[in-house]
Amino acid sequence: MNLVAESIDLGDYLTELPVVNFSHESIRQKTNVLFSEGQADVEKVKIAYEFVRDTILQSLDIESQYVPCKASDVLKYGEGVCFAKANLLASLLRSQMIPTGFCYQRLLIDRNKDNFYVLHALNAVFLPSLNRWIRLDARGNKAGVRGEFSIHGEILPFKPNENNGEKDYPIIYTKPNVEAMVVLERSTDAHKMFQNDLPSVINF
Repeated sequence: MNLVAESIDLGDYLTELPVVNFSHESIRQKTNVLFSEGQADVEKVKIAYEFVRDTILQSLDIESQYVPCKASDVLKYGEGVCFAKANLLASLLRSQMIPTGFCYQRLLIDRNKDNFYVLHALNAVFLPSLNRWIRLDARGNKAGVRGEFSIHGEILPFKPNENNGEKDYPIIYTKPNVEAMVVLERSTDAHKMFQNDLPSVINF
C-alpha cells in the first residue's frame, strides 16, 4: 500500500481536536505513566499501540453497548470501537509530538446471510527516526484477527479484498472521519450503531 498524506505539513498531524483531547488531565496522567524522556520514537509508538490494543477492550468483542468517542472517555471506560480506539492512540502519540493520522478500510460484513459494508478505522504514524509512515490497527486481537507493531511490514487484522467490494483507502487523514464521529457521539448502543448507522464509504 502506497500511503498518501492528506497534508504535507506534519504539524497538521499533531493538532489537538475535540475527540483527540490530549490536554485532558486523564490523558496527561496516562502519558506520564507510559512514556519517559529517554524513550525513542519507535519505543513510544510500540508502547502506546500495545496499550490501546491490549488494554482498551473492543466494545463489540465484549458485547458492550457503551459508545465512547473522545479519547479521554475511551481511556476512562476502558473500551471503544475501532474509531474510538484510533482517537485514543492518536491522542497519546500526538501528546508526544509524534505525527499520527487516521486511515480507513471498507470491509464486507456478513449479517444474517445479507452482505453489508462498514468503514474500519486504523492509524498511520510518522516515525521521525525512520522518516516514514507506518500503519497500525489497535482494534484488539482475537481468534483469527491479529494486528502487531512492525516497522518491517504491516501486520494488520484485515486485508481488504477489492474483488468483493472491499477497499483499502491510501489517504492518511489529519482528522477522524466526520460522519463516523457524528454517529459515535449520538449513539447509545454499540451493536445497533454497528448494524445500522456507521458509514460504509469515505465521503470526504
